[in-house]
Order: sequence, then structure tokens, then C-alpha cells
Amino acid sequence: MKVFVFGSSLTSSYWNKAANYYRGIYKNLADFGFEITFAQPDTFPWQEHRDEGSYEYAEVIVYNSPCDLPALFKRACEAALVIRHSCAGADDSLLDQCVLECKSTNTQVAFWDIDAASTFAAVRTDVSHPLRALISEYDYVFTNGGGPQLVEHYEKLGARNCHPICHGLDSTTHYPVPPDPKLACDLLFIGDNLPESEVDVENLFLAAAELAPEFTFALGGDGWEREPLPKNVRRLGRIEDWDHNGLNCSARLVLNLTSGPMARVGFSPPMSIFEAAGAGACMISDPWEGIETFFEPGCEILVAQEAGEIVDLLRTVDPKLAREIGGAMRRRANSEHSYASRALQIREILRQRTPEVLSWRRPVLKQTA
Repeated sequence: MKVFVFGSSLTSSYWNKAANYYRGIYKNLADFGFEITFAQPDTFPWQEHRDEGSYEYAEVIVYNSPCDLPALFKRACEAALVIRHSCAGADDSLLDQCVLECKSTNTQVAFWDIDAASTFAAVRTDVSHPLRALISEYDYVFTNGGGPQLVEHYEKLGARNCHPICHGLDSTTHYPVPPDPKLACDLLFIGDNLPESEVDVENLFLAAAELAPEFTFALGGDGWEREPLPKNVRRLGRIEDWDHNGLNCSARLVLNLTSGPMARVGFSPPMSIFEAAGAGACMISDPWEGIETFFEPGCEILVAQEAGEIVDLLRTVDPKLAREIGGAMRRRANSEHSYASRALQIREILRQRTPEVLSWRRPVLKQTA
């Protein structure tokens, strides 16, 4: 089955957090026999910051927007499925309109929201939001997270076949590595200093550091350079994707803080949870609706709502117990939340409405412990 995709960038994660999500989805769809073409605009410095790795599972087209779009739309009409990802980075309104014109008896079209929590908040409060008038025209609506509340809202807007496709684990990129003594700490948090997360970082991570001066904390991400930090917090600066395994495997505990919109929507595990799971790290997460449907609290993931609860876990979860919890989380992620399982979910959704029989090739899955 030929699939033509419009998205931000498959080949660069530079200021493009969707890249790993795209790779996990489309690499595994290709393993199931899908022929993927991924069109990405040459607008941001993504081409100058191309990530290492092979992208042979997809034909990647870098285009100039909007002048190259007419030819791309014409070619997209030859595919069985055209996917328009939100936040492509150039001429998004034009893509919204013209991708729908690819729809025919031979071509289905899908809107795939890669920032579902924010879109949900915007569409719900803005009655003039352009997506309201278009959403019912798509054959499918996919989102990168969300539960019954999100699906119900999209269905009220006329969406057909709305399906959350959550982040998952790519065990070829996130896996255990030997711990690095130079990166050792009791609690690690990786996240940029953003308005929607700054308060949570202060109230949970930094407050825990103030309450527990006997422990070491490490803070990674952009934007923390000028922020005053407790003496037991080490700044790590910008963290590249390839650094996550070493950091996650060197920390006794790893903290996840779910952004406000994602927490309010629920059932939206962030990518950082699966990155830590792949490394077998022991994760503490703030609570959010649906967390127990992904990992069992207390056995596969730890949950803390206040800084004091984080400190309690630091004082009670020794390295041995941390390894046991992290190992259980990794096994659960590999068995139920891999990107191969996400791709299989998509394939089964498409099989229900696609006239022709989809080509089938069982993927060769990497064996995991």
C-alpha cells in the first residue's frame, strides 16, 4: 500500500520532537509492507542538522514551499492513503485544504495531529478555528495521544474513524547501556525550559532538591542556563537524542513531568516515558489520567504528585529496587508499547476500510530481554 505523507521532518530532530515519533511509526509500517513517501519542507535548518541513521524505509522528499506543492499533490493522488500531519512548518493552511483535494475513490486522506493536546484545547475554545470546518472531510483522524474525551470531541466535530496512536518504544534507538559514573545522579530530569512546564519543574524537581540536599540532581535541556538552582542540582545543558540512553542508565531515578495540555487530555504518555523505559530506567511520573493503562504504578512506574513524595521515593527506592522497577517497565514497553505494535494497530484500522487487501509482510522484530 502506497502512503504519501506531509510532515515536518523525518530526518532531523533539531527543534522537531516529532521526528522520533515519525520514525517509529513509518519504519515499522514499512516493515509491514507499506511504501512510504515522506515530504518535508525546506524551511527550518533541518537539512543542516540531519540526524545520523538510515532512512531507507521511506522516500524522503525535501521541497520548497509553496512552489513545489502542486507537483507533490499530483503525485500524492497516486497513493492509496495521503496523510497530513499537523505542524508541518510551512503553509499549514494550504496543506489543510489541498490534501483534501487528493481524496478520491482510490485515495483516502487522513489528518494526523502530532500535538493533539494543544489542538484539542485550541479547537474546543475557538469556534472559528479552521479545523472545525475541515475535520469531517477526512477519512481518518489520528492523534498522538488522548483517550475517550479527545475522541468524543473530534467525533462531535464530525470526525470519522478517530484513533489515538500514542508514542511508543523503538528498541533500536533506546536501550540499556553501561552506566557512566560521570553522569551518575539520584534524580534526572530532561526537559527544556518552556512556559507550560516551568512551574512544574520548580514545584516538583527543584523543590525536591531543596528538601533533600543529601541527594544529587541533574537537569538537562535548553533554557536553564540563567535560572538559579539549588547547589545539589547540576546543569547538563542541551541534550541530544543520542545522549538519552547514557543519561537514563546512569541515574538512579528519572523524573517525567507531563505538560499541562497533555495531562488535562489524559491517556497521552510523553515520549520521555518510553525513552526511559527502553533504557530500563526507573521512572517517577506526575499523575495523569490513564497512566495505569500503560504501566502499573508501584511495579513498573512510580507516581508522585508533590515534591515531598519524590523525596520519599528517593529515600526508599534503593538501586536494586530501581533496577527491578525499570526492568519491569522495559519488558512491558517491549511487549505492549513498541512502535511495531503501534504500526500493527494502524494496519488493522486501515484494513477495515481499505478496499484492496493490504500487502502483508511480517516484520523481523529485534529480540529483547
